[in-house]
Amino acid sequence: MVKREIKAKTTFIRLPEVIKRTGFGKTWIYELIKAGRFPSQVKTGIRAVAFIESEIDEWIEATIRNSRQNAA
Repeated sequence: MVKREIKAKTTFIRLPEVIKRTGFGKTWIYELIKAGRFPSQVKTGIRAVAFIESEIDEWIEATIRNSRQNAA
């Protein structure tokens, strides 16, 4: 198993990038947030929100680990 070191990134990414990385649609992402199963967005302006890149990366890695553990 290859272990990757993930450096904490304090970069904001917008919803289109989150959709690209996860393969989920906007509605499903917001349903997961509402259920507490996905990292919440951060308000960055009066009418703007973004996601913290490191939280999204961690969620993706955890999802892969859980999937592989359950498949074994």
